[in-house]
Amino acid sequence: MPETTAAPGPQPAQFDAEWVRAKYNHERDKRMRPEAVDQYVEVTADFSHYADDPYTERVERDPVRDHVQVAIIGAGLGSIVAAARLREAGVDDIRVLDTAGDFGGTWYWNRYPGVQCDIESYIYLPLLEELNYIPTERYAHGKEIREHLQAAARHYGLYDNALLQTTVTGMEWNDAAGHWAITTDRVDAFTATLVAVSPGSLTRPKLPGIPGINEFAGHTFHTSRWDYGYTGGDESGGLTKLADKRVGIIGTGATGLQCVPHLGEWAQQLYVFQRTPSTVGERGNRPTDPQWAAGLQPGWQRERMENFTRVTCGVEMVVDLVDDGWTRNALSLNDPAVARETARLGREMTLEEITEFLFRTDWEVTQRLRARIDAIVTDPATAESLKAWYRLNCKRTGFHDDYLATFNRPNVTLVDTDGRGVERFTENAVVVNGVEYEIDALIFATGFEVGTEFTRRLGFEIVGRDGLRLSDKWAKGMRTLHGLQTHGFPNCFFLGYTQSGVSPNYTHTAEERARHFAYLVSTFVQRGAGTIEATAEAEEEWLTAMNEAGEKAKAFYADCTPSYLSSEGDKDNPHGMLATNFGGKPVEFFDMLARWRADDTLDGVELR
Repeated sequence: MPETTAAPGPQPAQFDAEWVRAKYNHERDKRMRPEAVDQYVEVTADFSHYADDPYTERVERDPVRDHVQVAIIGAGLGSIVAAARLREAGVDDIRVLDTAGDFGGTWYWNRYPGVQCDIESYIYLPLLEELNYIPTERYAHGKEIREHLQAAARHYGLYDNALLQTTVTGMEWNDAAGHWAITTDRVDAFTATLVAVSPGSLTRPKLPGIPGINEFAGHTFHTSRWDYGYTGGDESGGLTKLADKRVGIIGTGATGLQCVPHLGEWAQQLYVFQRTPSTVGERGNRPTDPQWAAGLQPGWQRERMENFTRVTCGVEMVVDLVDDGWTRNALSLNDPAVARETARLGREMTLEEITEFLFRTDWEVTQRLRARIDAIVTDPATAESLKAWYRLNCKRTGFHDDYLATFNRPNVTLVDTDGRGVERFTENAVVVNGVEYEIDALIFATGFEVGTEFTRRLGFEIVGRDGLRLSDKWAKGMRTLHGLQTHGFPNCFFLGYTQSGVSPNYTHTAEERARHFAYLVSTFVQRGAGTIEATAEAEEEWLTAMNEAGEKAKAFYADCTPSYLSSEGDKDNPHGMLATNFGGKPVEFFDMLARWRADDTLDGVELR
């Protein structure tokens, strides 16, 4: 364990930058672990059942032996948007594959009680205008999101040639034939001219590598494979079978915020085991106003989506169309706030003054969130333990209207591990700081694999030209052009967190990548090409740009409490989010792709 900085004294009544930095550093250091992302257990071997599909009964079928023009591996939100844009571009021969029993990606797997989007549904649910659909709530619940994604898949005919309940086991380029050979666990062996690999980042569950994890004899499951047979109820709640059960849950991120209120309502006793508290702002969900919906004009969703991304990344906008916790926080912490302070001072600010100003305004935002806890949680000790001490963007911001109040229930106990995490498991208990908490069931709200090697998360190897394995080429980190192509792997595209700009609203990211992907594929088809591939030179230039843009982000996260955003404190992890995301503003990335397409010279991409 790294040496922990000394805890500062009592919090001063007024802002004290030195005290705040000392507090942040102390809280960060006691959570740092040398194992970083390796502190989590992969769901293989003894843990493989945690990845099983409990939602769809397996349907047997004959193996497939054929050829398709485009194969898309992954049936989540990003794949659906990409396939939709291909269809609109005139590409019809598309096959989608997924291990899951239906379309939806993370929204297929996540069916825990209270599951809900934390980005406004009018910009998060994709293809709303195309399907003439308006979400019923400002923050739609999981069932509505899942059903909308499946409706989109039907609208674009994606079920017709799909292979669901099918896991890809291998993918190899045949240079002589000019196509990819794909194999699956269903003994399929088909070929595809073009392949898009879109595994998503929130589908493969991870477990904490806590001593004794195999010894606990009670009932266990991961939130992405919720066991309603054990708990009773459904995604809306009603967990009646927990009335005589002592339940423990590990994980207080976005998932924990949403399911803890339901567990607290129904369990005889609930223990919430916390290593690091989340920031918890007000979500303010409400039904959709039909009068507002009736007044929407064509193009409204894209305008609203772009406005949200520009506001949240600090681009000055005349109006904030979404006006929620995300945008209000951003307006306090980004370039517009600096511009307002500069105008107030009547002079330009130095870099040091800007740094100190943003540090203070960040503290003011998080201080308001800590005050919200004091206003809601009645027990002072519990309230203190729920307070997050790190800069707002060190972890994904949380929003919920019922989470904090749940700790006022007499049957709910917050077990704060003071940053150390759970000590160990016994046959019937979770041990924290030497104290055993006996439970009947343990729920893992520990998220998904992020920061591990791409092909490990993918689950199979991709073999390109001359036998080059993607795991070897990317052993020291991804190498792409614009995050979509990599040299030596012709006719292969990547959709997801692969060296691209990422908005807090993932749907906007998926939309921009889908537009670029559809442009590349339609150009390939229109020009009658046999292969399309990034050049080695262009790939090297993009890698240099990625590294330069990422240094600022690395410097920020070096001071942060560990999270999946910083590869659990390993900022130099070549497979982590800091290395696989464009370090500049997402709109800079999106605008660059748009200019590249408008130029129409395919700079850095070779057609043969």
